[in-house]
Parts: sequence; structure tokens; C-alpha cells
Amino acid sequence: MFVIIGSIIVIASVIGGFMMAGGSPGSLWQLSEVIVICGAAFGGMVIMAPKSVLVSMFKMILGCLKGSPYNKKAYEELLKLLYELFMLGRRNGMIALEEHVMKPGSSSIFSKYPTFLKNHHAVEFLCGGLKPIIDGKIKPDQLQSLMDAELHKAAEEDHVPIAVLSKTSDAMPGFGIVAAVLGIIITMASIGGPPEVIGHHVAAALVGTFLGILVSYGFLAPLATNMEINCEAEHSYTKCIAMSVVSFANGMAPIMAVEVARRGLAHDVKPSADELEAMMKTLNSAPKA
Repeated sequence: MFVIIGSIIVIASVIGGFMMAGGSPGSLWQLSEVIVICGAAFGGMVIMAPKSVLVSMFKMILGCLKGSPYNKKAYEELLKLLYELFMLGRRNGMIALEEHVMKPGSSSIFSKYPTFLKNHHAVEFLCGGLKPIIDGKIKPDQLQSLMDAELHKAAEEDHVPIAVLSKTSDAMPGFGIVAAVLGIIITMASIGGPPEVIGHHVAAALVGTFLGILVSYGFLAPLATNMEINCEAEHSYTKCIAMSVVSFANGMAPIMAVEVARRGLAHDVKPSADELEAMMKTLNSAPKA
């Protein structure tokens, strides 16, 4: 939502200022310049990155338009889920978690938290962290390295689409100059024509430079930064899961394992200690499934 609002502000400010100076908005619409700039930019991205990266980039752009789902409510739901799972594992042994971890979609615990269940990556990451402990394939003190490796790889993969968009943003002023030069070539070919025709061609050429710079600094660069912030929010969410699971696997009480995760959260999404305690009391007083 804020991405859309910001884009509207950028467009309104530019066109509004242009009109205040006596310009006509119609003169900024030069289809030939738009085709040169956008076509060259898209072609550059195709050359730069494989299909999988481009698909990831467009998905991340859509994610920016929707806004980050990792708010305080999402973290509260996560902490309650972790606590329920850990309490079950502490009371009945880790083997009791197997039915929930192997089939989270049909789990009586996971089904209480639909927002988390819709986040397939987070569900896979949490279940993937618990499975080796349930199966006894690794020792608890080895789990940290396992989850860190997955976190590191996810961060690397998310960086690639951001880098592609950033490089495209850096190239946009250059594509604008290409469009402007083509416009100047057309102008020079019409140099013997009426002054108003020559003026129109020069204006169209300058629009190419204008659009290249505006799209670069007004849209693509801010969008790449927004994507980076959203990725960092997602990584913080998965780090929260990893910290809690590793703490529990190493013998911490469920409430302390959740508290470790809570303390690692950013201020704007972190429940207070009292809020966490109230949430855990509510879960403890609820009838057991």
C-alpha cells in the first residue's frame, strides 16, 4: 500500500511542478521513448538473469505492493505456536511432535494458527528444524549449524533478485540517454523543417533522458530498497524460529526458549514480557486437544 502511495506522490509531484511551470502533461507522453527505455531495460534483465531469478524478482515486487506480513500479530501467533509445540514435546516426549511436524496441514496445533500455516516457507523451515531432533539423526548441539546453513543460503538467494533490480535501476539513466540520442538523430534529419517540428523532436528526445532518470531514482531504486527491507523482515522471522528451536533442543524450558526468540525481535514487533506471559497463561488454561 505504501509503495503505491509513494509512487502516486512521485508522479503527482513531478507532473504538478511541471504544470505549475506552464508545461502540458501531454508533452511528457512520448510512446517511442517509453518503448526504447522499457524495452532496453527488460532486455537487459533477460540477459542479466535466468528465468528463475526474474520470476523471484517479480514475486518480490508483488510482495512489496502487498506490504510485509511480519507484523506484531504475526510474531505473537508464531510465539504461541512454538510454545504449544515445545510444551507437547516436553510433556510427552519429542516423538509426540512427529504427527504435527510430518503433516502440519492436518495438525490440530498448526491449524490454530492459519496465518503461519499459509506461510509455506516458514512451516517448512520450522518442521525441517524439528524433524532431525525427533528422528534422533543429529545431536541437539549440531542443530545450530544445520539451521544457520539454511538461513545463509536463503539470504543469498534473496539477494540475487534485488541485485538485478538495482543494476537495472543504475542502467536506466543510460537507457534514457540512448533514447535521447535517437531523438536527436531524428531531429538532425529534420533540421530543415519548420521550427515547431524541430522543437517537438528536441522535446521528445529530452523526455527520454527525463524518463530514464525518473524511473531509476523515483521508482526502481526505492523499490529495490523496499524489497531488501522485506527480505530482512522475512529473515528475522525465520531467525526467530531458529533461535527458539535451537534453545529448546538444547534443553531450555519451553517458556525460556520462546523468551529467547522474543528478545531477539525488533522493537516494533516485539511483545512485552507481560504480553508474552499473558499469552502463555491463556494457552496453559485452554483445554488440551
